[in-house]
Amino acid sequence: MKLTVKLGLVAVIVALAGCSTLEGDKIDYKSAKSGPGLEVPPDLTQLSRDSRYQIPGGPVSANTYALGQSVPTLPTAATAIGDVRIERDGNTRWLVVNRPADQLWGPVRDFWQENGFLLTMDQPNLGIMETDWAENRAKIPQDIIRRTIGKVFDSLYSTGERDKFRTRFERSASGATEIFISHRGMQEVYSNAQKDQTVWEPRPSDPELEAEFLRRLMIKLGAPQQAAAAAVALPSDKPTSRVASVDNHPVVQMDEGFDRAWRRVGLTLDRTGFTVEDRDRSQGTYFVRYVPPTDGKEPGFFAKLFTPRGPTQQPLKYRINLKSAGQTTTVSVLDANGQPVASADAQRIVQVIADDLK
Repeated sequence: MKLTVKLGLVAVIVALAGCSTLEGDKIDYKSAKSGPGLEVPPDLTQLSRDSRYQIPGGPVSANTYALGQSVPTLPTAATAIGDVRIERDGNTRWLVVNRPADQLWGPVRDFWQENGFLLTMDQPNLGIMETDWAENRAKIPQDIIRRTIGKVFDSLYSTGERDKFRTRFERSASGATEIFISHRGMQEVYSNAQKDQTVWEPRPSDPELEAEFLRRLMIKLGAPQQAAAAAVALPSDKPTSRVASVDNHPVVQMDEGFDRAWRRVGLTLDRTGFTVEDRDRSQGTYFVRYVPPTDGKEPGFFAKLFTPRGPTQQPLKYRINLKSAGQTTTVSVLDANGQPVASADAQRIVQVIADDLK
């Protein structure tokens, strides 16, 4: 709900007006698990994994990163701190850690729990963990009323926003582990002129919020605070991308080579809520599930407690395929059999990817 406080507490507030409390940090998350989930657009749902998408030789997974791998020493870079460094491509940042993924999984899981989140997805076999929806309580304005009652009546306040984060592990060509953090956001808005009903709508992902959690994770993995902040802040030019048509099929064209395009598209899929069932980097393919959008909006947070959910559409299976030629990469949408798709859904998926890459 929007920021509210019950009128019956006015007398208490006035009585406490002489007190004061310390303001928190910029980030102070609290899980929203006490209410129903906020699984909402953009149009994809989390389903069980389909064994037909197992890649010959085994999937790319956190468990298999370290098997038979000797991790070489990474070259020294300006953004390297110990065995952790950060790389950046425009507003896309990720960590490269000179450790096998199975040694990082536990500390990263602890990291999210220490920051106020519960995990709704914890799958080392896919190299993916995902938090629940949580609220950043530090964004509640610290006005006189809020400061005086402090956290005694904390549940009466809400920012009207929720956030969740996905962490994805990948083994780099050098044998190190790459860690990506992606953000998804929701906001509660009024759905009528009387302002007595609300719905939850997606809001844009926040690259700077992703960067802040990367900074905190660097510190968790052993980097000094000042050095981590300096590494995250390093500037970088952003490659361009655009929607195009190849043989009458919609595609995204990116002005960069395969390695960077693969990372950026993977992070975009995470940000926009695609269900990535599997991925095969050697073939440049992400296997995803997609649910076409409906015209209705998501009901309000508390309305879900009393409104039964109707039947949902069956998800469609697609492959997001990347093909590179030099410093140009083309991203296309294929069906479950690997054939090009020219449907409205393909156009919509291409546009979602292109919009996030901008």
